[in-house]
Amino acid sequence: MAPLVRTLAEVAPPVSGGLYALRIAGAAFAVGFFFAAMWRYRRRQISRLNLLISWFIALSVVALAIDPSFFNWAFDLFPAQQNRRLIAVLFIAITVLFFLFLRIQAEADVAERSIRLLVEALGQQAFDWERAAALPEGPRLVTVSPAYNEAENVAGVIDAIPKECEGYHVVPLVVSDGSVDRTAEVARAAGAFVAELPIRRGGGLALRVGYDIALKLGADVVVTLDADGQHVPGELAVVIGPIVRNEADYVNGSRLLGYFEKESTIRHLGVHFFSWLVTILTGTRVTDISSGFRAARADLLRNLVLKQDQFWTSEILIEALRHRAKIVEVPITILARKGGKSKKPKSLRYGWNFSKVIIQTWLR
Repeated sequence: MAPLVRTLAEVAPPVSGGLYALRIAGAAFAVGFFFAAMWRYRRRQISRLNLLISWFIALSVVALAIDPSFFNWAFDLFPAQQNRRLIAVLFIAITVLFFLFLRIQAEADVAERSIRLLVEALGQQAFDWERAAALPEGPRLVTVSPAYNEAENVAGVIDAIPKECEGYHVVPLVVSDGSVDRTAEVARAAGAFVAELPIRRGGGLALRVGYDIALKLGADVVVTLDADGQHVPGELAVVIGPIVRNEADYVNGSRLLGYFEKESTIRHLGVHFFSWLVTILTGTRVTDISSGFRAARADLLRNLVLKQDQFWTSEILIEALRHRAKIVEVPITILARKGGKSKKPKSLRYGWNFSKVIIQTWLR
């Protein structure tokens, strides 16, 4: 404590003993506040954004404790002396309004979460659990395919999925995301298990429902692949290979390491850009952040916190890295869609929303 006292005595102007003690108490509180935020962040009770805000507040309080005139430079930016107080009041008012906006946004998020949980519960409730009870015993691999109006393609995907792979009994699961065509009927007829969501919420929510069902079915490994025929089910052994050999907890299929039929130059550039962005943010090299052909150990999936209803591919990978999962990329093939229409939004809108998900997930 002595070095801090000397610093205050040297830097700060003379003050009464009571104010001096108050500044010391404020600095001590700020340091305690910061370490408490660190502790809560490590226990995943607050997000990374909240940690950064706590860091800023703590440093500001310590700076003011050392020198109350520390922030005078900010007021000096405004040349009009007579308006400084008015500007300060306006700044405080805007800050208060900003935090009120955040509070309203938080309440809206609670309502959104309630709807999300309801849709997930209804999807699981409609699943054919009696039929699933007849599955054979032994190591089990569940493939999860979110699908929206893919009646034209889903049967071909299910037919191409092998019955067994690397010693695992393979169970295909299709999650119909509020489809209004015959996606669910066609998938069942092809031999897949099907979960039907009452309304369309996005591939991310459909995937969460699929993950929950897969874990309840006793899956040891869970693989995601698209229902539109762009992935090659015959490459299943390649995707789960690193997990089978205990080389990885999570495997990401990469078109850039393998082969792909390019659909759009803009989206091809987007794959490179967003993969580079995630590599910079996480410190782990990723070549294909938007690939939907992936595999994960069931034990890892149980620990992931997934919230995104759409643009989910980056969220899962960043969340897996947060849990210090061993991640390996393998080469895969991605084909152009054979039939039906793509459900992705326009390129610029897709890129904007994809970037938001990356930042939001990283800031947790």
